[in-house]
Amino acid sequence: MTGWLPREAADIFGAGATAEEAYDLLTVDVPPESWEAALTTARDELGCTFFDWLSAVDEPGTGFRVCAHVVALGGGSEGGGVRRLLLRTTVGYDDPALPTATGVHPGAAWHERETHEMFGVAFTGHPGLAPLLLPEEFEGHPLRKDFVLAARVAKAWPGAKEPGESHDGGPKRRQMQPPGVPDPNEWGPLKGQLPPAPARPARAARGAAAPGERPARRARSVTEGSASQGQDAPWQRPAPEKPAPQEPPAGTPAAPPAPEAPAPKDPSPGAPAPKDPAPQEPPAPEPPAAEPAPAPEAPAPKEPPAEGGDPA
Repeated sequence: MTGWLPREAADIFGAGATAEEAYDLLTVDVPPESWEAALTTARDELGCTFFDWLSAVDEPGTGFRVCAHVVALGGGSEGGGVRRLLLRTTVGYDDPALPTATGVHPGAAWHERETHEMFGVAFTGHPGLAPLLLPEEFEGHPLRKDFVLAARVAKAWPGAKEPGESHDGGPKRRQMQPPGVPDPNEWGPLKGQLPPAPARPARAARGAAAPGERPARRARSVTEGSASQGQDAPWQRPAPEKPAPQEPPAGTPAAPPAPEAPAPKDPSPGAPAPKDPAPQEPPAPEPPAAEPAPAPEAPAPKEPPAEGGDPA
């Protein structure tokens, strides 16, 4: 099962029906002969009673893809939130026709009139496919990819001319035409008057360069590296030899030799590397020491009085 469908799409909408879901939108493709029956099934069985819109898309090489967007308010028969369903079918360019959907959703009448006017898709059984938006004298269906935009052919579009180029002359190079704009040499006021676009000559294989000409560029493989890694690179060439110093002429006093600096002593193995002595600051002057005070003298001991005698 796909999305919120109760069964497989082919079991609900008939043979040939396929379904897919993306961004909370369930899309079901049905054959053209099952178009009206699919709308009825979506309304009665899936609860899609709200008709939103109907339109078409011109798919080059495929045909016109007609789409109808219907909604189940309240989730249909199973309850829940809003569920959206996009029914699609494809009709060919030869006879684009479908049965009308007005019998299932009367609000589709306005949308089918617009689709018929813009794409040329006929809806059989419609009460009246009268023009809706375009004037009665308008010819063609403007939303088809093969509809000729006469205004684009009569006047050059911005970007079709080079700056400073005259509007009367043709463009310097043939550009790719957008949908609806034919070749001005095949349709329009300049039909058959413009020269055909010159064919681009085929590029011949390069041969060996003649003497005095720039050599052909040689492709290098991954193993060979780039041109800057070859032997011809300036930094790959051997350095030029330095000229030998010239001897001074005879009679020129020789310059005194420069004094040799004393060689540093090799430290003993295992000894730590000598450190640079840090600059020593002069010691701060010490305050003069105070003279110690003399210790107090102890009193002399008194002699005990003699026995039988007078006290002293």
